[in-house]
Amino acid sequence: MIKLVVLVVIVKFVLANLSSMKFLSPALLVLLCLFCNIQTALAQESNISKDSLLILVEKTYTQQHDFDYKGAIATSAIIEKEALKTNNYIFAAKGNLRLGSVYLSMRDSSNSLSHYRKALNYAILSKKDSLIRGVYNDIGNAYMETGGDLQKARENFEKAIEISKKAGEEDKDRLASILNVAWVYINLEKPSEALPYLNTCRRIIESNTERHPLYSINLDILRGRYHMLRNRGSHAIFLLKGAAQRANDGDFIQQELEAQSFLSEGYQKNGNLAEAIESLKVEKKLESKYNTIIREQQFQEASAKLKLAQYEIDLNKAKVEQTISHEKATTSRLLSNIFIVASIILLAAFIAAFLLYRGRRKIVKKLNENNDQLIKAKEEAERLSKLKTQFFSTVSHELRTPLYGVIGLSTILLEDENLGGHKDDLKSLKFSADYLLALINDVLTLNKVDANGMKLERAPFNLKKLVNNITNSFAFSLEQNNNKIQVSIDETLPTNLIGDSIKLSQILMNLVGNAVKFNENGTIEIVIKSLGKNRKGLYETQFFIKDNGIGIPLEKQESIFEEFSQIESNNYNYQGTGLGLPIVRKLLDIYDSKIDLKSSPGNGAIFSFVISLEENVKNINEFSVINEVISPTESVFENMHILIVDDNKINQKVTQRILETRHFKTTLADDGLQAIEQVQKNKFNLVLMDIHMPKMGGIEATERIRSYNKTLPIIALTAVEIEEARANIINAGMNDIILKPYDVAQFLTTILRHLSVTQEV
Repeated sequence: MIKLVVLVVIVKFVLANLSSMKFLSPALLVLLCLFCNIQTALAQESNISKDSLLILVEKTYTQQHDFDYKGAIATSAIIEKEALKTNNYIFAAKGNLRLGSVYLSMRDSSNSLSHYRKALNYAILSKKDSLIRGVYNDIGNAYMETGGDLQKARENFEKAIEISKKAGEEDKDRLASILNVAWVYINLEKPSEALPYLNTCRRIIESNTERHPLYSINLDILRGRYHMLRNRGSHAIFLLKGAAQRANDGDFIQQELEAQSFLSEGYQKNGNLAEAIESLKVEKKLESKYNTIIREQQFQEASAKLKLAQYEIDLNKAKVEQTISHEKATTSRLLSNIFIVASIILLAAFIAAFLLYRGRRKIVKKLNENNDQLIKAKEEAERLSKLKTQFFSTVSHELRTPLYGVIGLSTILLEDENLGGHKDDLKSLKFSADYLLALINDVLTLNKVDANGMKLERAPFNLKKLVNNITNSFAFSLEQNNNKIQVSIDETLPTNLIGDSIKLSQILMNLVGNAVKFNENGTIEIVIKSLGKNRKGLYETQFFIKDNGIGIPLEKQESIFEEFSQIESNNYNYQGTGLGLPIVRKLLDIYDSKIDLKSSPGNGAIFSFVISLEENVKNINEFSVINEVISPTESVFENMHILIVDDNKINQKVTQRILETRHFKTTLADDGLQAIEQVQKNKFNLVLMDIHMPKMGGIEATERIRSYNKTLPIIALTAVEIEEARANIINAGMNDIILKPYDVAQFLTTILRHLSVTQEV
């Protein structure tokens, strides 16, 4: 009779809550199913052993895994009852821990937390610290999994850690709780509070290789999210990619999906749109796969709950028919209400499935929209990149043209013996102009590398003379800082090589310039070693640039290769753009090489890299004065007549003065039309042709000259980027290109090379 009263009270409670739609959990139906069984079991006595209790605990895991919630709850209740007969609080706690876990699987957070708290009371009575610590950790997990109070979750995890420390347990025993605290702080977007816990987890995992790989994967996901909160996109992406890969290798789809989700976010924040799109695609596939698994689990859960409800219905129907047959009307209403409850639960399951399906469609739609936005953003970025490239090309021409005049005139004036009193001032002027030119070249190089607009050229060059020209260009800077340069080149390395001397020069100029800038009263060493030939017959050549300057701290050795990054020091105040080392790294990427750095504060720095160079086996017989600065007193070129075609009067004057001081005969033309007239009227040994001019440009003028004169050497003398104009210049019939502003020695070298060809003809 008492059982009937309790049963009626429970059913009335169910009906009272149905109207407010608050009762959708099957928990009370489970209690209805088990009420009679538990009541009967309490009346029985048993002397069940600890081994048997342990077997029952293992049985509940199997039952829960197989979605046999009814059996798992019944078995857990038996564990608690039998354990309490002998005051075995350890197994009484374990029985309630299993009940809490089962109810958590059924999304019944209220009953789950209730049994976890009951388990905590028994654990405290048992005085077993490891059990108490485990219960606190499970309570914290329950708060997190049900989307509850994260602060309460954190408090329970920290209690678990505190108990473990007092008990003298090893660090690995409380790893789960420490990791969970970090997880809470990351979810609360409090990276500073999460950091010590992340570091502790990392130390524990690295010293305990036998730990489950999920700990390592989850830790790297949290570390990746931590760096994202700190706006360290590169570190976050590195960690999340590793976590995603390991999760994929271990078939941990939930962890892989989570890692990919944050990885795509990290790519977007870091501006890596292409990688973000690819990551979103992977995330979308994983989400589809994960949702399929979840739907299968939900179907099994719904089936289990339906079986549980049916079991409750059948059980109560039989007991009601057996014990209260005289109350048929009451029994009929009771069974009807139970059927209603079962129907509502079934309906709730279908509604949940429908909501899940609709939610998935919304997510897919949102992903497609985000994908479209990323594609548009990528197209816009490519358009802006092209505009930027065009802008830099225009600025390059406009800046190099006046620089040509400044550098050229300062070079001419330095050769004037009558201006010896102003020699230092002229050196300073030329140094400033050269510095500005180097800055322009750095910006343009960076722009072209970022736009994938650079490739390696193949041209003959003399390695010793290339290095000598580089050291000579730093004469003023060396004098200012009281430094000296020492050069050592492996004798087994050929002097005449084939390669991209311009890019190699730019790499060495930036590295040597960096050493000169951060060194005072010291020595800069340029060491070039041969590592022998590779399979392709190329010389593997290693370059070292050493200095004994201020050095670079270890923590800054990676950041100095980032654009616009500079070293700050209390004792030095250096100026610069922060582009030199990033350009070195990107140029070496084109060579499929990497820069290596060894340094420490106060001990200088050693930069090194290895590239492949080809030996120039051809015997190039040019004027002996090629690559040397020709003395102004030479008169061997008095019969050499050169036509200078340039619309800029200052540039005309600079070029004319340089040639006439070497006793060349020169004639001037302001545009392409005048150049054609002069070539038709006079006999010239060579033409220096500007590209962009009014009336007629250098390309068209060259094409017209080639229609009736195939042998006259024509050299492009232009401020336009060589990579942008090379094809048009060569196709028009020009023999070579000189980029303004130029080095006088290189300028004369190019001219003499083609004059020699003319003389041989």
